[in-house]
Amino acid sequence: MTNAVGPRAVFGVIVPSTNTVVEHDYWRSGVPGVAYRAGSMYIPDPVMGNDDDFRALLGQIRASIDTAVRDALTAEPDRMVMGMSAETFWGGIEGNAAFEQRLRDRTGLPVTTGASSCRAALHELGCHRIAVFSPYQPVADVEVGRFFTEAGFDVAAITGLRCPTAMDIARVAPDRLRAMIAEIDAPDVEAIVQVGTNLSFVAQADELERELGKPVIAINAATLWYALRDHGFDDRVDNAGTLLREH
Repeated sequence: MTNAVGPRAVFGVIVPSTNTVVEHDYWRSGVPGVAYRAGSMYIPDPVMGNDDDFRALLGQIRASIDTAVRDALTAEPDRMVMGMSAETFWGGIEGNAAFEQRLRDRTGLPVTTGASSCRAALHELGCHRIAVFSPYQPVADVEVGRFFTEAGFDVAAITGLRCPTAMDIARVAPDRLRAMIAEIDAPDVEAIVQVGTNLSFVAQADELERELGKPVIAINAATLWYALRDHGFDDRVDNAGTLLREH
């Protein structure tokens, strides 16, 4: 259901209550006539300092997602976007497909997730051998790697920043991200992929693409790109990476 600030479309965006980056990245793109209405997944305990903590954090996500979806639906959006990535990689290809189907069944709307968006982006860019980084703990990186491997990609490296809390993801400095990419990049790596939607990386990814001469995919840029293209919008966006600028 379009409105005055979204005469072309309104996207419902489901985000953790600790996330301060997703909505900023989407509005920053400046896509005319598209608006975003967030539904918040309540995170009372944001600690994610080890594998068990991370599993517990996912449990909080799963306990609160229905309320977040309910709230976003009150704005009568045209599409639902999952603005939290770990849950969309969990369980590999089948887990992502099942999650998307549950969300479609719950909302009656087209659904966009980070995992599917990154897969589509890599296919669009013609990249097969990739290196991946996240803000996660090892238990989550295993699931991310599983998804990409099952999707047919060659994962040369995958590692996480091991952020101690969900809020600390948004506090990671650009220098730390640059060092992480230097750690996982190699001449035979065709693309760098970043997951973890509270990591502020879209603008820096655009800079690094120019420096490295290869795609550097920020998950928020990929998810917005895929949501727009799947919705029939061909808008091109500067300063947000090759995907939104050229594809």
